[in-house]
Amino acid sequence: MIQEIQGATQVKGRHFAEPNAPGTDAPARVGNTGGQSKGFRGDIQGLRAIAVSLVVVYHLWPQRLTGGFIGVDVFFVISGFLITSHLMKRPPKSWSDLVAFWMRRVKRLLPASFLVLATTLAAIPLIAPVTVWKDWASQIVASTFYVQNWRLASTSVDYLAADNAVSAVQHFWSLSVEEQFYLFWPVIIAVLVALAAMLRKKTGAVVATGVVLIVVSSLVFSSISTVTDPGIAYFSTFTRAWELAIGALAAVLPAASTLLRRSRFNAILAWIGLLAIAYAGVTYSGATPFPGYAAALPVLGTALVIWANASHAHSPNGLLGHSVSRFLGDHSYSIYLWHWPLIVFLPFYSGELGLLDKAAIIAATIVLSLISKRYVEDRFRAHLDAGRILTGGRFLLAGTVILGLLGAVMVNAGSSNEETGDKLATEIQRVQADVGVDCFGAPAMMNSCANTGASPMVPSPAAAKNDKSQAYADDCWSNGDYSERPVCTYGDGKVQVALTGNSHAGQWLPALAEIADRRGWTITTYIASICAPSDAPIALDSKVKTDGCLDYGQWVKEQTAGGKFDLIITSNRQGLPVQGYEMTNTEKPAKAGYTSYLSDWHSADAPIVVIRDSPFPGNTVDNVPDCLATSSDPLQDCSGTPKSWKSLDPLATAAQEANFPFVSTIDMTEYFCDDETCPAVIGSVVPYFDASHLTATFARTLTDQLERKIVDAVPSL
Repeated sequence: MIQEIQGATQVKGRHFAEPNAPGTDAPARVGNTGGQSKGFRGDIQGLRAIAVSLVVVYHLWPQRLTGGFIGVDVFFVISGFLITSHLMKRPPKSWSDLVAFWMRRVKRLLPASFLVLATTLAAIPLIAPVTVWKDWASQIVASTFYVQNWRLASTSVDYLAADNAVSAVQHFWSLSVEEQFYLFWPVIIAVLVALAAMLRKKTGAVVATGVVLIVVSSLVFSSISTVTDPGIAYFSTFTRAWELAIGALAAVLPAASTLLRRSRFNAILAWIGLLAIAYAGVTYSGATPFPGYAAALPVLGTALVIWANASHAHSPNGLLGHSVSRFLGDHSYSIYLWHWPLIVFLPFYSGELGLLDKAAIIAATIVLSLISKRYVEDRFRAHLDAGRILTGGRFLLAGTVILGLLGAVMVNAGSSNEETGDKLATEIQRVQADVGVDCFGAPAMMNSCANTGASPMVPSPAAAKNDKSQAYADDCWSNGDYSERPVCTYGDGKVQVALTGNSHAGQWLPALAEIADRRGWTITTYIASICAPSDAPIALDSKVKTDGCLDYGQWVKEQTAGGKFDLIITSNRQGLPVQGYEMTNTEKPAKAGYTSYLSDWHSADAPIVVIRDSPFPGNTVDNVPDCLATSSDPLQDCSGTPKSWKSLDPLATAAQEANFPFVSTIDMTEYFCDDETCPAVIGSVVPYFDASHLTATFARTLTDQLERKIVDAVPSL
């Protein structure tokens, strides 16, 4: 999962790549706190320039600068340093002081972010496909209230969200972390300052002690969470708090110039810090467990540069304070805000980004940042005097509510394009009447139907994204570390059938449920997200999950043993490699794991039917509904071939080659592809709700064919 979170920076018509937020507490001036020199810090602006350059280059050329995502960590340290420097200079002593502090942050940050959010919201219906309106608008609402990181954390564990197009406001996750830090940090500092006064201890010592405790606790939590729940850990405020607190520590500790009298030592420290940042940017990648302890390299490197505050002739301050660095540092907030929406929106017009497209994005980002900084950021900063700050704050808070409401309206607009329930049933009946039952959905592939084209489409592309097996609504999935193992039943017949596997077993449930009603079956589900029951460990994003998946597979075997079931139906998609292998060479060890598993499964004392996995559009199409919604020639652009959409299915291969007498394999590929084409629309039905999973509507059109194949495989039923 972390590879998806960090590495999927190419806009897919990740996955998502997550842009990173620059430090936004400007200007880079500090007072006489912790012994730091007073006045403008050109080195900090230079660090901002380096960080924002890392971010932009990473998002445009992710294969060239694989660790550019560490730019966010640089920014977090800068923000922690600057905000703590301000707070130590004037510690909050009352609620009015806290409110004034928060309103200053509001007036610094919200005008520019509101401009970008409002522009993005207006652009969505003009540029983006209707399939993303609901999701993107809901992310705008989350970004408006600075909880985008938690929204993304919640969807990071959703396997089915992995194929969704990255949103144009996904980058607000890191701004959300900073805003949450700004909300609580002044309270923490105020408490520590008050505690120092009560204990009659030095303020700096007490604050430093408190900050160290926060650093240690957050770093430990971050390191553990990165191993156990890397998706959530990446976006969590609690796993990132130590990075901001390291910056705070640099603000409250005695300055390096106080401890190290010789300025050349400070210069060496600064160069070491810069080299640490550069090394992380060049060598880290999506495979690096992050944030965790790996973040310590860029975090401590940044803190070292700031703490050194080197003024020696051979220090890096000349480079960091260069006019180009100063320009990029001054505009880093606006550059950050604008570059990502441009990267996301442009491919809807130009397709895959080429060199000229990327050059245009850079130029447009610079121009927009110049305009928004001068006419938005600077205009609001110029009115931060005490007499007007609360009035301005109320104005911006009102804007927050308005923007949130407009986002909610867009969410509803997106929802209105989705057929659900009775509306979808009515649309299915209408299209069936138009094209004929024998030419609706899967039967069209076998009946030489004239109309298997893209018009009409049912469900609509927007509705197709939510047209899923009932197992989702019923929460029948085991996921996470697979310690929770829900079991669902469908039908109430005498014949007991177990359905096992991962989501590519669950996708057949709409058809199997109809078969159960016809033939008097009761279907009991043992299905998991991503995890496929096998003796081969799957390379999930943490050891806890990999071990949990293995345990889950053994549990499934135990639950189905001893003649409890009359039939076991299983199907899997090999979406991840076996641990220790790459996807390019995982077929052999995966097949061995399934062969071993099937060999032991005779304990079930029941026939086992393996359904070969359906074709995999994800080899060429990132998301079928999104493609259908955006393409002017969807059957050409969104379809594939039997070869290009061939699905890796070592389970079915193992079942066929081992030739176990109690295992049968059935193949439904003929209802998805002919000799030359796997259409993106089959008999007027959209077959996939993402890049691999069947819509419930299309699965139901396979009911007759699936029933016949199962009965042929197990005549005793």
